[in-house]
Amino acid sequence: QVQLVESGGGLVQTGGSLKLSCAASGRTFSGYTMGWFRQAPGKEREIVAAAHWIGQIRYYLDSVKGRFTISRDNAKNMVYLQMNSLKPEDTAVYYCAALSGWSVDASDYNLWGQGTQVTVSS
Repeated sequence: QVQLVESGGGLVQTGGSLKLSCAASGRTFSGYTMGWFRQAPGKEREIVAAAHWIGQIRYYLDSVKGRFTISRDNAKNMVYLQMNSLKPEDTAVYYCAALSGWSVDASDYNLWGQGTQVTVSS
Protein backbone atom coordinates (compact mmCIF):
# COMPACT_ATOMS: atom_id res chain seq x y z
CA GLN A 1 0.00 0.00 0.00
CA VAL A 2 1.44 3.33 -1.08
CA GLN A 3 1.37 5.91 1.67
CA LEU A 4 2.50 9.46 2.28
CA VAL A 5 2.46 10.51 5.92
CA GLU A 6 3.12 14.10 6.96
CA SER A 7 4.29 15.27 10.36
CA GLY A 8 5.69 18.38 11.98
CA GLY A 9 2.78 20.77 11.83
CA GLY A 10 1.70 22.87 14.78
CA LEU A 11 1.15 26.32 16.20
CA VAL A 12 3.90 28.90 15.90
CA GLN A 13 4.19 32.64 16.33
CA THR A 14 4.84 35.04 13.48
CA GLY A 15 8.50 34.89 12.54
CA GLY A 16 8.92 31.38 13.86
CA SER A 17 9.96 28.20 12.10
CA LEU A 18 8.61 24.73 11.51
CA LYS A 19 9.94 21.74 9.62
CA LEU A 20 7.47 19.44 7.95
CA SER A 21 8.37 15.87 7.10
CA CYS A 22 6.76 13.44 4.70
CA ALA A 23 7.48 9.73 4.85
CA ALA A 24 6.75 7.84 1.66
CA SER A 25 6.30 4.10 1.65
CA GLY A 26 4.91 1.23 -0.36
CA ARG A 27 6.97 1.67 -3.51
CA THR A 28 10.13 3.20 -4.85
CA PHE A 29 9.83 6.89 -5.60
CA SER A 30 12.66 7.10 -8.08
CA GLY A 31 11.61 9.35 -10.94
CA TYR A 32 8.90 10.94 -8.82
CA THR A 33 8.47 14.62 -8.09
CA MET A 34 7.59 15.31 -4.46
CA GLY A 35 5.53 18.37 -3.74
CA TRP A 36 4.17 20.32 -0.80
CA PHE A 37 0.77 21.92 -1.17
CA ARG A 38 -1.40 23.90 1.19
CA GLN A 39 -5.03 24.76 1.52
CA ALA A 40 -6.43 27.48 3.73
CA PRO A 41 -10.14 27.67 4.64
CA GLY A 42 -12.18 28.94 1.74
CA LYS A 43 -9.24 28.89 -0.64
CA GLU A 44 -8.07 26.55 -3.36
CA ARG A 45 -5.20 24.16 -2.81
CA GLU A 46 -1.94 25.70 -4.02
CA ILE A 47 1.50 24.37 -4.57
CA VAL A 48 4.12 25.62 -2.13
CA ALA A 49 7.21 23.80 -3.36
CA ALA A 50 8.23 20.85 -5.50
CA ALA A 51 11.43 18.87 -5.84
CA HIS A 52 12.26 16.74 -8.85
CA TRP A 53 13.93 13.38 -8.37
CA ILE A 54 16.91 14.40 -10.48
CA GLY A 55 19.37 17.03 -9.43
CA GLN A 56 18.37 20.36 -7.99
CA ILE A 57 15.24 21.08 -9.99
CA ARG A 58 13.00 22.95 -7.58
CA TYR A 59 9.92 25.08 -7.69
CA TYR A 60 8.69 27.57 -5.08
CA LEU A 61 5.58 29.64 -4.80
CA ASP A 62 6.64 33.28 -5.09
CA SER A 63 5.34 34.18 -1.64
CA VAL A 64 7.54 31.58 0.06
CA LYS A 65 10.77 32.11 -1.87
CA GLY A 66 13.63 32.85 0.49
CA ARG A 67 11.65 31.56 3.48
CA PHE A 68 10.85 27.92 2.67
CA THR A 69 13.20 25.20 1.54
CA ILE A 70 12.20 21.82 0.16
CA SER A 71 14.60 18.92 0.39
CA ARG A 72 14.43 15.20 -0.10
CA ASP A 73 16.36 12.16 1.03
CA ASN A 74 15.78 9.64 -1.72
CA ALA A 75 17.53 6.85 0.16
CA LYS A 76 15.04 7.20 3.01
CA ASN A 77 12.01 8.10 0.87
CA MET A 78 11.63 11.31 2.84
CA VAL A 79 10.81 14.86 1.79
CA TYR A 80 11.00 17.91 4.03
CA LEU A 81 9.78 21.47 4.05
CA GLN A 82 11.74 23.88 6.22
CA MET A 83 9.62 26.94 6.86
CA ASN A 84 11.22 30.04 8.30
CA SER A 85 9.95 33.56 8.96
CA LEU A 86 6.40 32.25 9.07
CA LYS A 87 3.52 34.66 8.56
CA PRO A 88 -0.15 34.40 9.51
CA GLU A 89 -0.99 33.99 5.81
CA ASP A 90 0.98 30.74 5.82
CA THR A 91 -1.71 29.22 8.01
CA ALA A 92 -3.18 26.22 6.20
CA VAL A 93 -3.32 22.46 6.02
CA TYR A 94 -0.13 21.32 4.34
CA TYR A 95 -0.14 18.23 2.14
CA CYS A 96 2.64 16.11 0.75
CA ALA A 97 2.07 14.71 -2.74
CA ALA A 98 3.91 12.63 -5.31
CA LEU A 99 3.89 12.53 -9.09
CA SER A 100 5.66 10.38 -11.64
CA GLY A 101 7.26 13.05 -13.79
CA TRP A 102 7.19 16.79 -13.22
CA SER A 103 4.36 19.22 -12.68
CA VAL A 104 3.39 22.07 -10.38
CA ASP A 105 -0.33 21.56 -10.99
CA ALA A 106 -2.13 19.90 -8.11
CA SER A 107 -4.50 18.08 -10.49
CA ASP A 108 -1.56 16.11 -11.92
CA TYR A 109 -0.57 14.60 -8.56
CA ASN A 110 -2.12 11.22 -7.82
CA LEU A 111 -0.60 10.38 -4.44
CA TRP A 112 -1.50 12.49 -1.41
CA GLY A 113 -0.93 12.46 2.31
CA GLN A 114 -3.61 13.22 4.87
CA GLY A 115 -2.30 16.70 5.65
CA THR A 116 -0.89 18.45 8.69
CA GLN A 117 -2.16 21.71 10.15
CA VAL A 118 0.14 24.72 10.36
CA THR A 119 -1.14 27.70 12.30
CA VAL A 120 0.80 30.94 12.56
CA SER A 121 -0.41 33.33 15.21
CA SER A 122 -0.03 37.08 14.87
